[in-house]
Amino acid sequence: MVILVALGAGVGAVMRYILTQLGKNWWPGVPVATLLINASGALLAGCLAMIALPQTGSLLLLTGVCGGYTTFSTFMTDALILLRNRRYRAFAWYYFGTAGAGIVSLIIGAWLGSLL
Repeated sequence: MVILVALGAGVGAVMRYILTQLGKNWWPGVPVATLLINASGALLAGCLAMIALPQTGSLLLLTGVCGGYTTFSTFMTDALILLRNRRYRAFAWYYFGTAGAGIVSLIIGAWLGSLL
């Protein structure tokens, strides 16, 4: 079972890394990629949580992939950097926008998962 979580987490972390690098190219200095990663991860997690996955599928996809893909620590670090740089408006939009997008995405994902 631990192997499934590790495999999924590795896939999720690589996906996050690729999207973060793209985000740094597309939106330099603004952590838009982290917001999109966490919102899309919440959408996927909500969908997967509503699907009757076997335990192995849940460990691989929900715990592994979603756990490796989303990142609370990067979210907090990006928020701190915005504060440190006195970008208060950007901080507020990023911090509350990420939380709001995460909740909305989770609800939409749960709704989509309930349709499957």
